[in-house]
Amino acid sequence: MGNRNDITVISVFGASITTNQNSVTETFDLAMGKSSNRDWTQIYLIYGMDQWQTFVFLLCQAILFSVLSIVYLHYFNDISCFFQNLLSVASVPGGAARFAAGFTGSVTALSALCLFYAAANFFYSAVPLHHDMAQRMVAAVGDWSTVRLALDLGCCGRGILLNSVAARLKKEGNSGRVVGLNGPNRAELAATLRAAKMEGVGEYVTCRTGDAMRLPFADGSFDAVVSGRFVHKVGREHGAGTAEAAAERGRAVAEMVRVLKEGGIGVVWDLVHVPEYVRRLQEMKMEDIRVSERVTAFMVSSHIVSFRKPTHHVHGPPEVRLDWRLC
Repeated sequence: MGNRNDITVISVFGASITTNQNSVTETFDLAMGKSSNRDWTQIYLIYGMDQWQTFVFLLCQAILFSVLSIVYLHYFNDISCFFQNLLSVASVPGGAARFAAGFTGSVTALSALCLFYAAANFFYSAVPLHHDMAQRMVAAVGDWSTVRLALDLGCCGRGILLNSVAARLKKEGNSGRVVGLNGPNRAELAATLRAAKMEGVGEYVTCRTGDAMRLPFADGSFDAVVSGRFVHKVGREHGAGTAEAAAERGRAVAEMVRVLKEGGIGVVWDLVHVPEYVRRLQEMKMEDIRVSERVTAFMVSSHIVSFRKPTHHVHGPPEVRLDWRLC
C-alpha cells in the first residue's frame, strides 16, 4: 500500500520502479573500493593476461594502420595521381582525386587511433580495472566479520576477485573461506590456486568445477556470493542475443540467489546484460538492489549490481538504488 513518501519514480534499464523517498539514503558508493597502491608489474606477473591474443591482434592492426597513414602522408602526391588516373575513366574532375586520397588517408589515421585506444582499453581492463572493480565489489559487501563462507562464481581473471575476497577474510582474522567455481577446465583452476598461493591467501581458497545453472551447493550455503565478468558468458553457445541465452543467464542469477543465505549479500560485475540481472532480481523480490554507474570495460558497458536476500517474504515492488558517482 502506497503512502505520500512513495513519490520518486525512476526508470532503470527500461523498467519503471517506485521507490520510497525516505529509504533512498546511502547508495552503492564505489569510492569505498579504492584500489591499493600495488605494483602493477607484480600483479601482471601473478595473474597474467587472459585473451592476450586479442590485445596483440589489436596492437598489430593499430601499428599497421599507423604505418599506412605515414605512407599516405609521405606519398600523398603520388597517391593523388593514382586516384586521378583511376577516376579519369569516369570523367571525374581532378580535384576529386585529391579529396579521395585525403579522405582515405584520414580514415586510415583515425582507424589507427581507434585501434590503439581499443588495445589500451583491453590491456587496462584485463588486470588493472579488474583488480580495481574487485576491490569495489569486496567493499560493497560491507561487514566481512560475519562471513564464514563466500562463493566466487566464475573466478575469472585467474582469481583476481577470488583472491581479493580471500585477502579481506584474512584481514578480518576469521576462519572464513571462499570457494571459486568455474567450468571443467582444471588447468585454469590450477592456475587460480597458484595465484592464491603467490598472494599469500592459499589457505583461504578452495576451487572446484561446476555448472553455473545447477550449482553443486545446498540452498543457503554462503554468506556472500560474488561474480565478476562471468554471467554474460553463460549460454553464449546459443548466441549472446538469443532468448535461450537470456534464459540461461537468468537461471544462473537465480542459482546465485538460491545458494545465498537469508540476509546474505550478492555482488555482480558484468558486461552488457546487467539490465537482465536487475529485472531477474526484482522478480525474485531481492532487497537493496543497487546499480553502479556505467564503467567501460573491454570496449563495452559494464555495471556492478549488489543485492541482499531478504530474511522473510517481501510484499510490494523491490527497491533499486542508483549511484551516479564513479571514482
